[in-house]
Amino acid sequence: MSHFPKYLLLVTILSLLQCRASATPNNDRQQEQQFQTLQTNPSFFNPRVPLSSSKRFEGSSDLVNLKYHMGPVLSSPINIYLIWYGKWSQDHKLTIKDFLHSISDSRAASPSVADWWRTVSLYTDQTGANISRSVYIAGEYADTRYSHGNALTRLSVQQVIATAVRSKPFPVDHRNGIYLVLTAGDVTMEDYCRAVCGFHYFTFPSMVGYTLPYAWIGNSGRQCPEVCAYPFAVPAYMAGGGPGQLSPPNRDVGIDGMISVIGHELAELSSNPLVNAWYAGEDPTAPTEIGDLCEGLYGSGGGGGYIGQVMKDREGKTFNLNGRNGRKFLVQWIWSPVLKACAGPNAID
Repeated sequence: MSHFPKYLLLVTILSLLQCRASATPNNDRQQEQQFQTLQTNPSFFNPRVPLSSSKRFEGSSDLVNLKYHMGPVLSSPINIYLIWYGKWSQDHKLTIKDFLHSISDSRAASPSVADWWRTVSLYTDQTGANISRSVYIAGEYADTRYSHGNALTRLSVQQVIATAVRSKPFPVDHRNGIYLVLTAGDVTMEDYCRAVCGFHYFTFPSMVGYTLPYAWIGNSGRQCPEVCAYPFAVPAYMAGGGPGQLSPPNRDVGIDGMISVIGHELAELSSNPLVNAWYAGEDPTAPTEIGDLCEGLYGSGGGGGYIGQVMKDREGKTFNLNGRNGRKFLVQWIWSPVLKACAGPNAID
């Protein structure tokens, strides 16, 4: 339900289950693996990034027994309503919107964001209806005045949504709508950086007037990039140095790290919008969801400190997905209900 790192144990277990763990001897693992295809660009590599043993996905567990609990999934065309809370630059907005537009844009070269979303769309409800592949930005609202302050809580973020839906251009779309609250770098959130980098839930009718699925994600660039912008930043006390070990594809550690969290939360919001559909574990208030199971994995051969085989362009920027307008993104893999393993379109096997 909530995005925060539990790498060493969970990723290692999953890598063994998937038979994706690298077979390279340990003494060779201490150096970065470089795979250059003949006369092609970009290059492929599987960097070893020092990982924290902290838990970035609040409520996650070691269970891999993902079950369907008979609740709805987002099977109708998905309307995203963006709430920009705080002061955002147009460049940052455009990068995030290009990622969201890429989900339904099949024109990008493979492996693409649209290819990545196909794994999400494999999940169905009790009628057999799949999660929709049609994802649109249906509206935007900019709360540049910090109407509820710059220190939010899980309850006050619902008030942010209520303020947005009460504005004239922002509708209450309780059938197809999901509400994405994106906070600027100077906004804090309850448990932010300590226990969460993002989370999703649904609004209370007493707060907003309707039950609306929503997600919150913050820009960690100024607050805790080493926690919430992995793998572009890692704690300085870990081997390999501090922020910037991998070059972000859009040249911004905070925004590029945020995009992977957005993908994580959107996948889980679509497959478990009311916290009664797809998750592992017996406690719906602390579920392990389809993004949690693959946290820290971005390509084949991931696990044990490796993020998996990804790509690097001529400028050294790291990515695993192509998007619209020539954009590139690095987004974590998602658990596939068909393969019973983490999956992504950049897989090499």
